[in-house]
Amino acid sequence: MPFSNRSDAGRKLASALGKYRDQDPVVLALPRGGVPVAAEVAAVLSAPLDLMIVRKIGVPSQPELAMGAVVDGETPIVVRNEEVIRLSGIAETEFKFVCDAEMAEIERRRRRYLGHRERAIVTGRTAIVVDDGIATGATTRAALQAVRRRKPRQLVLAIPVAPSDTLAELRDEVDDLICLEEHAFFGAIGNYYDDFQQISDEEVITLLNRFPPGAS
Repeated sequence: MPFSNRSDAGRKLASALGKYRDQDPVVLALPRGGVPVAAEVAAVLSAPLDLMIVRKIGVPSQPELAMGAVVDGETPIVVRNEEVIRLSGIAETEFKFVCDAEMAEIERRRRRYLGHRERAIVTGRTAIVVDDGIATGATTRAALQAVRRRKPRQLVLAIPVAPSDTLAELRDEVDDLICLEEHAFFGAIGNYYDDFQQISDEEVITLLNRFPPGAS
């Protein structure tokens, strides 16, 4: 496997991001799986670590199939996959029901992970968005659009592994894209890790606590 675990992937990703160390970076992780990866990147770049809390909006009969995504923020951003909505015959009321449920989960996670923690400043900085991998790209696209609204000087997407077609669709969303393992025939993200166990809320909080709020 290319990566023994998420921390290993983060160390390897950090090596590829060294040029950003002196460019006032802030690292934004997609929880939960992206946090151990991002923590290694933030440590090497001496950058603050914060979260972009994103939830997939799954088709009710196939929850793993994304018909959109929603991301936390002053004004939540909803990204719709109109093709999936149409092909799945999803009514607008169904979409809104699932979307509202995911917004409630975002609120729960924000309270659990961040509480009253001071959020990292993104405006005018190099924002590096990190996850443990990308499959369809729905949640990643929502996160990138939310970060762009916060007016970073430049926006970077950094991931260990992703399918080629998804990367092609995301390149226009960012100023730079770093991906260590790009595959035309992809499968699942976990296929590229020896250890891909689910990350707990407690692990997310522990990792965040290594990076004091407001640190730079």
